[in-house]
Amino acid sequence: MSDRSLEVSPVGPKVSRLAMGLWRLPDWGLESTAIVRLIETCLDLGITTFDHADIYGMYAVEELFGSALALAPGLRKRMQIVTKCGIRLACDARPEHTFTYYDTCAAHVVRSVDNSLRLLHTDHLDVLLIHRPDPLMNADELAQVFEELRQAGKVLHFGVSNFTPLQFELLASRTRLVTHQVEVSLLKLDAFLDGTLDQCQARRIVPMAWSPLSGGRLFDASDERAVRVVRELVSIGAELEGATPDQIAFAWLLAHPARIVPVVGSGKLYRIRAAADATALALSREQWFRLWTASTGEGVP
Repeated sequence: MSDRSLEVSPVGPKVSRLAMGLWRLPDWGLESTAIVRLIETCLDLGITTFDHADIYGMYAVEELFGSALALAPGLRKRMQIVTKCGIRLACDARPEHTFTYYDTCAAHVVRSVDNSLRLLHTDHLDVLLIHRPDPLMNADELAQVFEELRQAGKVLHFGVSNFTPLQFELLASRTRLVTHQVEVSLLKLDAFLDGTLDQCQARRIVPMAWSPLSGGRLFDASDERAVRVVRELVSIGAELEGATPDQIAFAWLLAHPARIVPVVGSGKLYRIRAAADATALALSREQWFRLWTASTGEGVP
């Protein structure tokens, strides 16, 4: 895996060129020892950043991952753990949550961090993200709790997920943010057009891209747009010594000057290895725009 790490901001931590997303970990049916092997494989491939959220798997993912880390605690020092909070999800695992809503008040953020630390079997989080923009977010209150968590050594860095550029600026005006995680893929171009990636470049922070393969929709044969894109992915893959369509899709994101970090969401080792190999691919500017055009369905103006 080339270019094995980068800094998410001038003051942020180093992260790997790809991140491992654990959202679907419960669906993979892995026991703790198998999760350890998965983590070790990722680390050996240079994928050292692991992406979580407190609510993933109906609040089950952090505990599953933490149980694996408890079996091999030495792995913790080789990785960066990113997790998210700010959603109170109504589900059986949290019977006190009778309604789903956003909560970025200080008490909820502190409680969420403490739970994540306990479940993940770690004494600190490398990056904490606010999962979704909260219409009732008090930027001053949130900035203050961030500083308290930083001073306590519980969280080293902070960022956001799914914010608009203006929402990002509001919180960034009160506290230091080191990353912005948003949905970006060949079928989801909004971040290229709404100022999100421009803002990341302007602030010299590295964005993270969730669902970089469009949650599998990229390979939906019934979707005319996806079929167009895949046809071009195959064509460019043939030009690049047989690279697979998913590798080209990752390489397309990796080529962007904002230094996008795609979040790989598969538990299959061969797919993770293929994604890691994609970091060595270099698309020409023409190839990049051929994919852009296939996605939009029209040439550039």
